[in-house]
Amino acid sequence: MEGWIGMLERLDSWLWGNCLVVLLAATGIFLTWRLRGLQFRTLVPALRMAFGRSKGSGVGDVSQFQSLMVALAATMGMGSIAGVATAIAVGGLGALFWMAILALLGMATKYAEAVLAVKYRTINADGQVSGGPMYYLGRGLGWKKMALFFAFFGALTALGTGNLVQANSVAEALHTGYGIERWVTGLVLLSLVAVVILGGIRWIGRVSSVVVPVMALLYIGMGIIVICIHADQLPAAMGLIVKCAFTGQAAVGGFIGSTFVMALQFGAARGIFANESGLGSAPIAAAAARTDMPGRQGLVSMTGTFLDTIVVCSITGLVIAVTQVLGQAGPDGTPITGVSMTMRAFSVIPFGTPLLTLAIFLFAYTTIIGWSYYGEKCMEYMFGTRWVRPYRWLFTLAVLPGALLGLKLVWTLADITNGLMALPNLLGLLALSGVVAHESRQFQRHVREEKLARRQPQPELAVQAAAAVNTVMEPKRRQV
Repeated sequence: MEGWIGMLERLDSWLWGNCLVVLLAATGIFLTWRLRGLQFRTLVPALRMAFGRSKGSGVGDVSQFQSLMVALAATMGMGSIAGVATAIAVGGLGALFWMAILALLGMATKYAEAVLAVKYRTINADGQVSGGPMYYLGRGLGWKKMALFFAFFGALTALGTGNLVQANSVAEALHTGYGIERWVTGLVLLSLVAVVILGGIRWIGRVSSVVVPVMALLYIGMGIIVICIHADQLPAAMGLIVKCAFTGQAAVGGFIGSTFVMALQFGAARGIFANESGLGSAPIAAAAARTDMPGRQGLVSMTGTFLDTIVVCSITGLVIAVTQVLGQAGPDGTPITGVSMTMRAFSVIPFGTPLLTLAIFLFAYTTIIGWSYYGEKCMEYMFGTRWVRPYRWLFTLAVLPGALLGLKLVWTLADITNGLMALPNLLGLLALSGVVAHESRQFQRHVREEKLARRQPQPELAVQAAAAVNTVMEPKRRQV
């Protein structure tokens, strides 16, 4: 077993140490340049669009808001809690800096993914919308084998990243904090997952649109309280994050130290695990949205990276930094990492541990139901709609072994499948960047025309107003 783990770790190190970090950054930089910094220029309007009251028009299975919540359900999971802590435990506090930088670039990547997902989506045999990287790789570029490659590793990633990691982390949290047996947690989680995902995307969208905002606000509120309690440590913590991003971090307590390369590597790996920009998963949810133009959904989807990494992951990192839990040991004398580190950081506030445990459970639960949709769409692309229901059952049953597996093996497998899923997607985004730029120009032109039309008086309204005036004045004219 040790031999297999060692081989997997070497593959993981090669994927994230050599090619993917460069490709992720290069794709984000190139798309940011090609789209003229769209993520910075349009962030505020995009947030208004995402959380506005409009239900959206056009073809789709769920509203734009529900589509965003499904994507956030899948991203705001253990990557935002345990993933950030794991990155810091290995790469030092500097990993948080690179996580944020890649997220800012990744907003352009997430925008491009959603634009292409909507443009190349199709209607399946059951009358539902299907889209995502496998469709824009296949239909947009004619890369049929690459599309199948993505779909295969997408289905595996759904089982690993979206299921096993989530179940494992929540089982560890409940076992460490309350002594609850892992198999008990696995069975409860399995039952709750089955209730939702067997109902399909509409059930997933409804549940996500209620649970995701509640859990996000709960977690952010708790994090702000911890940071305020340790406000005197905040300037030093932020300075250390920036410094360690470029110099590495010296050993402290049980933390053995890190280098610049480690900070960059683990910041990138856990960053894509947290926000999924470039991974190719979120556009599968974006394709299901009711929207009239690809550019509109692109802006809505782009906000997911901002909310998940720039807001939620930064909260996790700052809480760990200001409470100085990095390098502290657990009951067995080994340095704490993952969800245990985050739980210790939040334990400084009253009811911090039980509230964080609730947040962890909700994060893991929503991530599992969100990723189930991604996995079934990948299976549908490879084998047709008849394989969707069997895959849902397989995905549901996989929750239990996920709760029982070793944490190290689970995270390593998740990193590898993430990387193999991201590679074809990033290549596709670069090859179709011209299509993204064209769709963006069309949408921006449409927005300008809408604004101009609102400012000018409408002929129809003028005619209606004149008719109303005549109706009121006619009796008076007759009297005269």
